[in-house]
Amino acid sequence: MDELVNLTATEMAALLGAREVSAVELTEACLRQIDETNPRVNAIVTLMAERALDQAARADEELRRGQVRGALHGIPVAHKDLADTAGVRTTYGSPAFANHVPAEDDPLVLRIREAGGIALGKTNTPEFGTGSHTVNEVFGATLNPYDLSKSAGGSSGGAAAALACRMVPLADGSDMGGSLRNPASFCNVAGLRPTPGRVPARSATAAWFTLSVPGPMARTAADLALFMSAIAGFDPVSPFSIREDGSVFASSLDMDVTGVRVAFSPDLGGLPVDPRTAAATARAAETLSALGAKVEQVDLDLSDAEEAFRVYRSWYYALSFGELPEVGPNVAWNVEQGRRVTGADLARAERLRTGLFHRMREFFGRYDFLVGPVSQVPPFPVGQPYVTEVAGVPMPDYLAWMRSCYWVSVLHAPAMSVPCGFTPEGLPVGLQIVGRPWADMDVLRLGHAFEQATGLWRTEPGLDAPQL
Repeated sequence: MDELVNLTATEMAALLGAREVSAVELTEACLRQIDETNPRVNAIVTLMAERALDQAARADEELRRGQVRGALHGIPVAHKDLADTAGVRTTYGSPAFANHVPAEDDPLVLRIREAGGIALGKTNTPEFGTGSHTVNEVFGATLNPYDLSKSAGGSSGGAAAALACRMVPLADGSDMGGSLRNPASFCNVAGLRPTPGRVPARSATAAWFTLSVPGPMARTAADLALFMSAIAGFDPVSPFSIREDGSVFASSLDMDVTGVRVAFSPDLGGLPVDPRTAAATARAAETLSALGAKVEQVDLDLSDAEEAFRVYRSWYYALSFGELPEVGPNVAWNVEQGRRVTGADLARAERLRTGLFHRMREFFGRYDFLVGPVSQVPPFPVGQPYVTEVAGVPMPDYLAWMRSCYWVSVLHAPAMSVPCGFTPEGLPVGLQIVGRPWADMDVLRLGHAFEQATGLWRTEPGLDAPQL
């Protein structure tokens, strides 16, 4: 492997600033890595090689003139195929948009380019990001780099696999029910679901919808913070955009964990958890305790999030995709559920979510963080549409196995997935770190302390399983 692609984004930024490496050299190294590994995993579905090299050459010329666009100047980045990229094919993983080329950039894509990021390509996603398993009828499935017979998770599975394979140091994504956290957990990388409004999103139909958020994926907490320094910050395109500038993420990640109050919930309130996942997250809690944190196992009840999430998600799908003539079965199921939502359903969902918000506000008066499993299972077979059973408990539908992520989505809180171990079979497991609403930087700091203590993120995939 080219040593350049093993560099973190923060290391790349330092070398670029010192003129010890060029943006073209970094871009060429990533393109070689894509050429070598992408055929095995199917993470990058639209490559922008020529365009990326042109951007990199301009970035180098600007550096020679002493001009720096921003925190990502000269650093290769990949965009999720849900994010519009002007003049570049954007399919949303849907056959209905297989040849779609948008005229404008998504605000997230625009911010990345304005900060100097070099766009290498688009990453695979299920249709309209529906579900935590990256497979669609346009490009097929993304395979897990740690076992090519397993799922890379989703819906930002292409991004996670690309990061794990060192194709790019940074990749954007989005998260409604775990789409940044679940694939990060499955692929031994890091993903941050920011507080809603921290990274503003534009919507023509559901501008006030707070369950879905854009966010960063990377291999380390430091890289997530670097990425956030470029993409966070106020934008009037979103009615709940947070006023705080993205520069807050450029501050130090160092934190003394001694005395930090950590609530450990091994099952997030009675959810079934695969014993292999449970063992890895229990060891993670022990690591935090060894670092000096005051870790207390808690009996937490987040069950009110179940109905709240499902009602709002269904309503959103009917609103956003109900008029499309042809969609896949997962999207169609969500749309049908949304068409059944009544005003009384929405009222009850709002009451449940409000009550949960206030209970968790009191909870975060007693604790600084909540930690637990990201996903209830390790990566599952890639040919399996979804998880049908967890620890012997049957799942009623394709959503249910994702509760450990989507219950947290309802909390309006930042949540991070950080690598915390492997199953006996060598499959990655992530630890979910949840902070108080708006305390995104604190979540990154605890994640940084944990990964510094464990170094698990450095374990690269072998890509030695037979290709399907």
